[in-house]
Amino acid sequence: MLKKSFLSASVALATLASSAAFAVEHIDLLIKDATVLTMNADKAVYANGVVAVDGNKIVAVGDETLSKAYQAKTVLDVDGDIVMPGLINTHTHASMTVFRSLGDDVPDRLHRYIFPLESQLVSRDMVRIGAQLGNVEMLKGGVTTYADMYYFEDEVAKTVDKIGMRAILGETVIKFPVADAANAEEGIQYALNFIKKYKDHPRITPAFAPHAPYTNTTEVLQKIIRLSLEHDVPVMIHLAESERENEVIAERSGGKSPVEYMADIGALTPNLVGAHVINVDDHDIALLKKHDVGIAHNMSANIKSAKGVSPALKMFDDGLRIGLGTDGPMSGNTLSTVDEFNQVAKVHKLVNKDRAAMPPIKVIEMATIGAARALHMEDKIGSLEAAKLADIIVIDTKAPNMLPMYNPYSALVYSAYASNVKHTIVDGQILMQERNILTVDEDKVREEALQFADKVRETVIASGEEVR
Repeated sequence: MLKKSFLSASVALATLASSAAFAVEHIDLLIKDATVLTMNADKAVYANGVVAVDGNKIVAVGDETLSKAYQAKTVLDVDGDIVMPGLINTHTHASMTVFRSLGDDVPDRLHRYIFPLESQLVSRDMVRIGAQLGNVEMLKGGVTTYADMYYFEDEVAKTVDKIGMRAILGETVIKFPVADAANAEEGIQYALNFIKKYKDHPRITPAFAPHAPYTNTTEVLQKIIRLSLEHDVPVMIHLAESERENEVIAERSGGKSPVEYMADIGALTPNLVGAHVINVDDHDIALLKKHDVGIAHNMSANIKSAKGVSPALKMFDDGLRIGLGTDGPMSGNTLSTVDEFNQVAKVHKLVNKDRAAMPPIKVIEMATIGAARALHMEDKIGSLEAAKLADIIVIDTKAPNMLPMYNPYSALVYSAYASNVKHTIVDGQILMQERNILTVDEDKVREEALQFADKVRETVIASGEEVR
């Protein structure tokens, strides 16, 4: 009897072990039948790939055999479409969507046109309306994370929270009076209040955003860097962007470049993200690398403003932290990182007189894991890997402009439109499915923006500017 009981128990244990070996894990989302571009260290690509997501994290990435290991609440069979990390826009001013297409060809546009326009129209309401429109545009173009610099950034944060995106939001600090601060000191205090409120938000990282070295004093820049280290938050700044900046900083510092000056005053730190970085030489680049500074490369805005072409390819190849950005929608006019791909690849070929320069895989790296590195977030986002946050996009490969697809990187860089993005997932949540945004009313967002545009149009006409 004892022997029979022992045998029965043994059989039961063997059955349990066998069942455990074939146990299926329950998860929230499974993306299958995908051309998966992981953008991991090996740049692994799965032609018939699977991405498994549970909660807000990726739990597995691999070939079709993974499908058997998971049972998901939601399954996205993407029929061979490209699945890749969400795009990361490293520099913008999203709320300026409501000013898009104004004064596009005005010389010295920032000082002669944009600053005066902002002094009349920037308000909490304007920031909210513009940010809502910018969020919708970016989400529909596959941008899952963006780095923003503007005023009333707490209003931008509310819109980001509602739509479900991820963002690094920098409150602008500048030496002259603006809509939310009478001077730089008030701007710093506004930023500190904003940082305190959002420091522990799961998707929003508050930051300081001194406008530029030449529009702030040395003392203010040093204070911001000190506070950023104390509060462990980023600092975003326009750096080495213009001739005016070069002249002002050279006069202030005895002939130094903006990058040299920032290094000398202790303002180059790993917390810093410099936008544009056009006017730099090898010494400047070495300083940026030494201090582990992030760089936002904004090709469309730079060439439209005729400020020059940043040596972004050299910086990338030298191992600096550099990612793609769009700049604001008055500068590059769109907030679509996809629209940057083509220009980044082609212009760097042109200036280097080398057809092989800036191949597509480098462009896609700068839009994903490279941009994550620029923002010092590569441990969380930028690639499809187990334990990373589930920020994922799906690109339609059946659209006429994407057929046939022999090389997915080339197809993305030279053929894709922002409108080819079919699904956008942030933090494990599907925010856009089949190009329908699920978290905000897109029609209402568009309607509010058009209503505000009437106010902008009246203001521009009243100031004597022609609107064609």
